[in-house]
Amino acid sequence: MELGLRDRVVLITGASRGTGAGTARVLAAEGATVLVHGFVAAPTETVVAGIRAQGGRAEAIVGDICTDSGADAVAAAVRALGLDVEILINNYGVAEGAGWFDDTAQSWHEQFDKNVVSAFRMVQRFVPSMRDRGWGRVVFLSTIGATRPRANLPAYYSAKTALPGTTISLMKELAGTGITVNTISPGIIATDEVIASFVSRAERKGDSTEWESLQRLMIESMPNPTGRVPTTEDIGRVIAFVVSDAGWHLNGLHLRVDGGAVDAVT
Repeated sequence: MELGLRDRVVLITGASRGTGAGTARVLAAEGATVLVHGFVAAPTETVVAGIRAQGGRAEAIVGDICTDSGADAVAAAVRALGLDVEILINNYGVAEGAGWFDDTAQSWHEQFDKNVVSAFRMVQRFVPSMRDRGWGRVVFLSTIGATRPRANLPAYYSAKTALPGTTISLMKELAGTGITVNTISPGIIATDEVIASFVSRAERKGDSTEWESLQRLMIESMPNPTGRVPTTEDIGRVIAFVVSDAGWHLNGLHLRVDGGAVDAVT
C-alpha cells in the first residue's frame, strides 16, 4: 500500500532512542524527511546516521522541549533547515516518580510538564503552519496505563491519561483544517531498555536470554492475547498508517496498540 509519506516532513520528539527512534527509521524508509529530536546531540546524531546509512533522509534537532526557551530553539532549528513540519509525533515522555504518599506536588508538576506540556509546546509552534497549508497530522504517544493505570507512578499515569482528552480537544479546534489528531497507547515494547531489564531478570533466574525465552518472560509480566511483544519498528508501522494519506479518516482516536492486553470494549 502506498502511504503517501514520501517527501513529507516529520518531527518526532524524544527520538534519540526507543520507540521514537524505531518510528523514525520506519518513516524514513517510507520516504519521509525525518527530524529526529533529542535532548543530547550524540545519541540523536547516531539515529540520524543510521537512517542515512540506509538511504533515508534525516536531520538531528536538539533541544529541551520541557522549557519554553528550549522549545523555541527547536522551532528555530527546524526553520534554519528551511523545512515545514507536516507531521508532528509527540513521542517524548518519561515515567518517573514515587508512590502516592512519597511523591510531591513538584514531582507531579514535573511529570505533567514532561509528558503533556512538552507536547503542548510543540503543538503551538508547529500546528499553525499546518493549518495554513491545509494538511497535517498530530500524534500523541501515551501508554496502556492511560486505560489501565497501576497504583505505582501515579503522576506519570495521570499525565499520560490526559493525552486522550487533549487529543479530542485539539481535534475539535482543528475541525475542517485537513489536520487529524490521534493518541496511540502501546503496551510493553521490546526497547533496548526493556530487553536489558528482562535479560537481567532471566540471568538472575538462570533462564535462557534468547529472544523466545525473553519474550515469554515479558508476556508473563504483561500478558496479551497475541502472546508476542512488538519491536519499536512494529509500533512505528502503526504510527505510519495513522499519519498516512490512507489514514485520513482516523481522527480523535485513542488507539491501544497492546495486543489486546486492555480487554475493554471502548
